[in-house]
Amino acid sequence: MELKEITNYLEKMAPTSLQEAYDNSGLLIGESGKEVNKALITLDVTDEVLDEAISKECNLVIAHHPLIFKGIKRFNGKSFTDRLVTKAIKHDIAIYAIHTNLDNVDIGVNSMLAQKIGLQKVRILSPKNDQLRKLITFCPVDHAEKVRKAIFAAGAGNIGEYDSCSFNQEGLGSFKAGENADPFVGEVNELHYEKEYKIESVYPVYMERQVINAMIDAHPYEEVAYDVVPLKNEYLRTGSGMIGELENNEDELAFLKRIKKVLGSGTIRYSRLLNKDVKKVALCGGAGSFLIDDAIVAGADVFITGDVKYHQFFDANGKMVIADVGHYESEQFTKELIHQLLMEKFSNFAVLISERNTNSVNYL
Repeated sequence: MELKEITNYLEKMAPTSLQEAYDNSGLLIGESGKEVNKALITLDVTDEVLDEAISKECNLVIAHHPLIFKGIKRFNGKSFTDRLVTKAIKHDIAIYAIHTNLDNVDIGVNSMLAQKIGLQKVRILSPKNDQLRKLITFCPVDHAEKVRKAIFAAGAGNIGEYDSCSFNQEGLGSFKAGENADPFVGEVNELHYEKEYKIESVYPVYMERQVINAMIDAHPYEEVAYDVVPLKNEYLRTGSGMIGELENNEDELAFLKRIKKVLGSGTIRYSRLLNKDVKKVALCGGAGSFLIDDAIVAGADVFITGDVKYHQFFDANGKMVIADVGHYESEQFTKELIHQLLMEKFSNFAVLISERNTNSVNYL
């Protein structure tokens, strides 16, 4: 299988355009046309993981955290990163990272963590703005259905749990074809009026090219008139963190003890308990302290994340409990998630989950 078949699929599930500005997701080492026979999934790329890939004859490593975050000026083996890059290249191992783009989709890292904790009625905690566009086009009445079906198939028209959403209005279009035109209707140099449908439908910005191409391919006109309108609406399927509800209320301390066991955390650091039951839980895999205020506004009883600083625990302000379960611990199920995604699409391709624990933090 060519590497690009795998990466294209992963980027359809979690487009790289959704990664944060500081991130470096995507194909880091290797050529997209490279033939791959076996993939190893890991949270981090380490010496031990590369040794595992070599021993298991995996020529592709798919990691959550990018091996390369910034430019490398020297390959002399003195830094952790350049040593591993050299090792991967020497053994012809491609490395692909799927990081904050997988954090920022509703089927991603936080969804998996929510499942493990047992949350229901989950939704994105902090949806992204400026991720939606509205396509407006004008089409002869008899061809409107074909155009609608094409843009829906390309990804337009999804709003929440509804698909094939559009607005249609009949009107009268006018145009005059020039000397070099080949009009679908009307005559050259004659003003023509045509009954048309105005078709409007929304789509996420990362699908723009495929939606517009599908519209143009299905449209009968030689020159297709259309508008693309940026929308300020929140896109509820992308964003940071997640929030949901437990099936039954749980005592605060009992809940934290259960989470510690589920995640295998060496310890959990938490803010002052409020002596009330836990029902609504917000979470963010990895470093999610930037979402503390969002969790409070959303009415969370507990906010679960990693890498919380000392003073940030005060931000709970008696309104909820902040629980720092550890960075690795909150993202460990990402390996399982990536494996599931790939197996659903490529059932005959060998995908292995790394047996190496890459947690860089130890506890006494």
